[in-house]
Amino acid sequence: MPEYPDIIVYVEHLKDLFQEQTLRRIRLANPFFLRTFDPPIDYIGGKKVIGFERMGKRIVFVIEDDYFLILHLMVAGRLHWREKDCKIPPKIGLAALDFSHGSLLITEAGSKKRASLHLIKSREVLEGFNPGGLDVINATFKEFEDRILSENHTLKRALTDPRLFSCIGNAYSDEILHRARLSPIQLTQKMTSKQIKRLYKATQDTLLGWADKLRTETGDKFPENVTAFHEDMAVHGRFGKPCPDCHTKIQRIRYASNETNYCPKCQTGDKLLADRALSRLLKEDWPKSLEELEEKSDRNRK
Repeated sequence: MPEYPDIIVYVEHLKDLFQEQTLRRIRLANPFFLRTFDPPIDYIGGKKVIGFERMGKRIVFVIEDDYFLILHLMVAGRLHWREKDCKIPPKIGLAALDFSHGSLLITEAGSKKRASLHLIKSREVLEGFNPGGLDVINATFKEFEDRILSENHTLKRALTDPRLFSCIGNAYSDEILHRARLSPIQLTQKMTSKQIKRLYKATQDTLLGWADKLRTETGDKFPENVTAFHEDMAVHGRFGKPCPDCHTKIQRIRYASNETNYCPKCQTGDKLLADRALSRLLKEDWPKSLEELEEKSDRNRK
């Protein structure tokens, strides 16, 4: 799922391409993609796009006459800059927004179509779509501290809860926690002030650092290859590979369709966190530490 670094780079390029440009029409390839019917989508054809905003993980097209087009890409939705009136590809194509100088194509890979588009009128209605997460980039430490302590969750859950924090998902939460040297299952209300300060700085540094990196990689081109996995990431998507700081093998916890990646030496004091499915299967054979894991690996190799 696109997170803060990806969304902010998308918004910057959308501003360059479409701000103050007239939206000629919207072509819908998947009728379920559009989740509103009043006002009708045809109402904004011929109107000017006067700005772009980010609301959590949503991209907001600000359109003249107090209209707002709200795009949520969810997990597999992506944006593409194409020639004018481009063909919408079958299966993955959701819609195309046509301008005089090109088209913004919206696609979604996979069979589960979760991306959504809403057209609403008035900023008051727009505010109803805001999940309320704190914008960490512009937040003070006190605001961050109050938010992290407001509920008692694991750090992984807290960081990825859109009601608590804005635009952080599965990928960058892994990177943030590794940078902060904190366990993903650390309970928020048991954190020390020193740990919270470390997390606050790690969150800002990670999100801003990756946004700068993606800007450099994208350059003047439209960001076509948005992904949750990057070779330069420390832990996310790197199960079994060495930690860039201590060279310990990265471990993971799997749950549903997501997973948490972490370094046991840097983050959990050499303890292996229980993978619910595997620990249930292995029971007493589940290794509790790096030392046990290495011993089992040595026996298996013999």
